[in-house]
Amino acid sequence: MEGLIATWYAKNTGKNIQDYQADARRVAENLSAGSAVLEVAPGPGYLSIELAKLGNYKITGLEISKTFVEIAQANARAAGVPIDFRLGSALRMPFDAGTFDFIVCRAAFKNFADPVVALDEMYRVLKPGGKGVIIDLRADASDADINAGVDNMGLDRLNTLFTKWIFKLWLLKKAYTKASLTELVSRSKFKDCDIQESLIGMDVWLERTA
Repeated sequence: MEGLIATWYAKNTGKNIQDYQADARRVAENLSAGSAVLEVAPGPGYLSIELAKLGNYKITGLEISKTFVEIAQANARAAGVPIDFRLGSALRMPFDAGTFDFIVCRAAFKNFADPVVALDEMYRVLKPGGKGVIIDLRADASDADINAGVDNMGLDRLNTLFTKWIFKLWLLKKAYTKASLTELVSRSKFKDCDIQESLIGMDVWLERTA
């Protein structure tokens, strides 16, 4: 996303900050003080910012959208937290091997052109024993579940209707099921994962074992 679309997305997702806060707390449970954390495709940066408020972590965000990088940098400055948001691709990360203790990717993995390459890059930049989680929509979420999930986002009527339309006609078609993501991970260097499903999404937990 770039330009006005990215700005619209940032404005509307920012209204649901409680979800970012909850995800940040779940990530923080897996961290120790001083942990190096990479958020892949952070968008407006809300998750990284909420995580930075919870502890003394070294947080980096890698985002392919120039507009989102600028928005995330501005949001971090406004929140008074030090985060290194930078421009780059999940398919060719500009980091040395074994750089990070933890990786998180929220609501973006389904958009990657080559998901196995993205997984292998996550594996490469993780330290041995490092962990990660992919938080994303699941393709088999029902219309009723989508409606309930979007209704809880705190949007106005017009944006609620528009967001439901985006979920049902676009995002669900790009999303993965538990089975399809398990198969993707099996073809990556991670080989295995632990998937936990929720109302409309799933958490895919990963670990670099060597």
